[in-house]
Amino acid sequence: MFTLSLDDELSLSLVQHSYAKDYYRIVCGEREYLSEWLAWPPHANGEAFFEQFIKGALHGYAEGKSLTCAMIYQGNVVGNVSFNSISRSLKKVEIGYWLSNEYQGKGIASRCVLALVQLAFDEMGIEKVQIAAATGNQPSRRLCERLGFRLEGVITNAEDLNGRIVDHAIYGLRSGQEEQA
Repeated sequence: MFTLSLDDELSLSLVQHSYAKDYYRIVCGEREYLSEWLAWPPHANGEAFFEQFIKGALHGYAEGKSLTCAMIYQGNVVGNVSFNSISRSLKKVEIGYWLSNEYQGKGIASRCVLALVQLAFDEMGIEKVQIAAATGNQPSRRLCERLGFRLEGVITNAEDLNGRIVDHAIYGLRSGQEEQA
C-alpha cells in the first residue's frame, strides 16, 4: 500500500476501506463547511457513500489513472488529497484536496499538496501539475499561489455546487518552476 511520511506528525496513505467511517464522521460534523466548495457533501449520507468512493479510487489507482490519499495528521484522518487524474500522454496531473475545518491553519494541506507535486515531478516524470479552484475559494487560491502555481485562466460556469454555478481559476505549475517559488 502507498504510504508517504511527510514528517513526524503528517503522512499520506492510499485510501482504504477502513477510512470510510473517518470520512463520514468528518462530513457529519462539517457538512455545511465542506459544502461551500465541494459538490459531494450533501450526498454523503452514510459510510456506504465513502466505501463506494474508496472502491472507485482504488480501481483508478490500479489502472494508473488517479491516486487518492487520506491526510493522516497525528494519527487521525483529517482530509483527502489526490491526483484526480493522471495523464501520462500529456505528462500532466490534476490535484484536488479537502481538509477538515478543525485542522485548518496548520499547513497540512500545503504540505500534502507539495508532497504530491514532488512525487509527480521527481518520481513520475510529470511535467505539469494543475489545480482548479472556485474563484471565490480564497484559501485554496492562496495555497496555489504560496506553492508557486501560476494562474493560467478562469473557466466560467465550470461547476454546479448544488445549485450555485461557480467559475474555476485554473492554476498550473511546470516542472522546474517549483524551485523558483
